[in-house]
Amino acid sequence: MDNYKDDAYYSDKIRSDIMFIVEHTKGIEKTDLRNNEILLDSMMFRLIQISENAKKMSEEYKVSHDVIPWNNISGLRNKIVHDYGNVNVDIIYSTVKDDIPELLIYLEDNNDTRDEK
Repeated sequence: MDNYKDDAYYSDKIRSDIMFIVEHTKGIEKTDLRNNEILLDSMMFRLIQISENAKKMSEEYKVSHDVIPWNNISGLRNKIVHDYGNVNVDIIYSTVKDDIPELLIYLEDNNDTRDEK
């Protein structure tokens, strides 16, 4: 089926969002993020997308990639979506500058599902 979406598909989508975040936050400081509403909104949207795609991955994948903080990914999404006006920019900055590049490393180190396509 042409529309079949598996763990490799969702992993690739997550990788794409991560690469977007990394590319667009190179060299930015916390004040840059705080003062640029479009950039902040864009980063939060990508974080939500990462969580939405992670949610669609199989339990088997999540268990076999247990180094990835699945609950934290989901929790940040919930905070952004349900408490948008009160999101702590420090947390978003730390996430995009520290956690997101680390998540990419985890996905790249465990890209076994990409070979199943």
